[in-house]
Amino acid sequence: MIEYLSESDQQRVLEAFHFAERAHTGQYRNSGEPYITHPIAVAALCSQWHLDAIALMAALMHDAMEDCGVTKHDIEVLFGNDVAELVDGLTKLDKLEFHSREENQAQSFRKMLLAMAKDVRVILIKLADRTHNMRTLSVAPRSKWGRISRETLEIYAPISNRLGLNATYRELQELSFKHLHPWRYQTLSKAVEKVKSRRRGMAERIAAELEKAFAQRQLKVRLLEREQALYKVYLQMTAKGLSFAKVSDIFGIQVLCESAIDCYTGLGVVHQTYRPVPGYFKDYIASPKPNGYQSLHTALLGPSSVEVEVELRTEMMHVVAETGIAAHWLYQSKGLDRMLADSLNGRWLESMLEIEHSSDEAADFLNDVKVDLHPESVYVFTPKNQIVTLPIGATVVDFAYAIHSNVGDHIAAAQVNGNVVSLRTILKNGDTIEIFTSDEARPHPGWLEFVKTGRARSRIRNQLKHADQEETAGLGLRLLNQAMRVAGYDNVPEATELAQTVWQQLAVLNQGRSREEILQEIGLGRMIASELVSQIGQLLQSIGFKPDALVLSKERLKTSGGAEVVLAVGGVDGAPVRYATCCRPVPGDALVGLLISGKGLEVHRQECPVAARRLSKDTSTAMPVEWSDEPVGDFEACLSLNLRNSKGALAEATRVIAQSEVNILRIDMLEEGRLETIEIRMTVSVRNQDHLEQLLRNLRRVRAVQRVQRFLPD
Repeated sequence: MIEYLSESDQQRVLEAFHFAERAHTGQYRNSGEPYITHPIAVAALCSQWHLDAIALMAALMHDAMEDCGVTKHDIEVLFGNDVAELVDGLTKLDKLEFHSREENQAQSFRKMLLAMAKDVRVILIKLADRTHNMRTLSVAPRSKWGRISRETLEIYAPISNRLGLNATYRELQELSFKHLHPWRYQTLSKAVEKVKSRRRGMAERIAAELEKAFAQRQLKVRLLEREQALYKVYLQMTAKGLSFAKVSDIFGIQVLCESAIDCYTGLGVVHQTYRPVPGYFKDYIASPKPNGYQSLHTALLGPSSVEVEVELRTEMMHVVAETGIAAHWLYQSKGLDRMLADSLNGRWLESMLEIEHSSDEAADFLNDVKVDLHPESVYVFTPKNQIVTLPIGATVVDFAYAIHSNVGDHIAAAQVNGNVVSLRTILKNGDTIEIFTSDEARPHPGWLEFVKTGRARSRIRNQLKHADQEETAGLGLRLLNQAMRVAGYDNVPEATELAQTVWQQLAVLNQGRSREEILQEIGLGRMIASELVSQIGQLLQSIGFKPDALVLSKERLKTSGGAEVVLAVGGVDGAPVRYATCCRPVPGDALVGLLISGKGLEVHRQECPVAARRLSKDTSTAMPVEWSDEPVGDFEACLSLNLRNSKGALAEATRVIAQSEVNILRIDMLEEGRLETIEIRMTVSVRNQDHLEQLLRNLRRVRAVQRVQRFLPD
């Protein structure tokens, strides 16, 4: 069976056989046969496709790692990395379990199998493995028939069809039908046997007349009888509600020609000999099927008006029609040396038939045969083995939101394949992801930089919007409380009937705005807290509340003793602010806050000229702020570097920046030409002023850096 291989390859396959035989010693199949008979049968099926020695060796050892304790390293040492990778790929596929019976789940499973198998030989061996298992399914416990047959019908048969393995496709469908619906299979089989003699005789008569017509026109052809698979007959009956008597295309004829031109000429001969059925003609030669199938299809009205389907194709087209992707190994010397995968259109064998030169080595072909049908998707698992489909580049956060919005909103940590990973980890095919949530966890604005799915992005934005509204209202409440104390009131009455009365009255005076809306308007600077306090004061005084002299004296004392810092920024629980881009403050800088109408609180460095100009026009917008005790996140700073205009100067500077754990956000080169020194301005992200100073010290040690300093952007 492996005589097509070189003597050295035959010897390697024999060594793999002996290794597998020793590994499976003492193991038996349900039939009572030694287990090694199964790997031999799988390798035999692969040899019918003339797969290379590496594939046959992997086929013989495909169960060794799963069942016999053999490691990938053992196989790699004895048989090389290529064989080990194939066996390892097969072992990973064996671990996958198909649970759901929903059609979309089955489709995802098929796509995932193909995407995981980067070498097409893994799928071919897997299909050979499933084919032999189906051939011997009758000796397995009957309780397993339904599950295995349904899995084969929904998963493996479509994959074989996708790869153009039509003979395997038909056999898997037939065996699945036989074990899934035994009674229906037997009944239909008997019905087909009854009509075989009459319809086959008619098909033979038509074939004889066609052969005569071809001979008269000196067209060399070979005619084959085609018998429709029982499962296809069953599908026609159930899908169209037909009785068996009304199923017409149980038998057909295949006409194999010498060239594509002869196929079209032969079509004319066929139509001149028998009248064609109107509207039935299909040209799959000019427009091949996605799996590379090519043929001309027509139907003839034979004697007694019985329809007979006729397919015309070349010998090479017939090989591809039956064996699909495996046709490369079968006919390497006849020009089938390449197969291009067009993932968008699903064209596996787009130009295979048109390539006339032969392949020197199978490896050349394999480099182009990468089974990744859907490069825009990855297929991953939940801990319960449910499949989740995500776009390429999707991260742990995308996965969490794909499971449920609440899971994404409260994700705190994650494990991929049992290892703790960052939330921005990019997922790969076959990964198993476990999400850990916390009630305190909330979406972070930084997630928007790496999430890929629209669902995650929209949900994060929505949650951040609500969080911003809550934080803005909190800022408004702080500002209002401060203004209330200045006016002599201890605090805004809360959670009392009096408080409800006050807010209801305020709503009347402020266009029906709710308490939250009023506080948000204050936090955004659209309403002035001191003006609102005058309205509240009038309301409180009208119901008997007057300013407290003690509170007034405390506020005057604070004012005379220096301004009180009322807001902390930059921490986890800090006030919601905007950091001014005109001066880019970082933790450690002295700050001043400006309440900007419609934008809220904007934080500047105290030496910022923009802030100084605004304060000179209106000091009432000033708001005392300070950094939180533990600032979190990264903050932007601008640097000016004067570099020697020499080769590698910028590269050396950026290397030092990276070693300082600083990220470069932007680079602008201000001077060009042949100057000895060039000025470069950078925007970088740092943790605090100490981190920034350390960066500056590191850069000053660089020989190419003549000067570096922090500067205020224009």
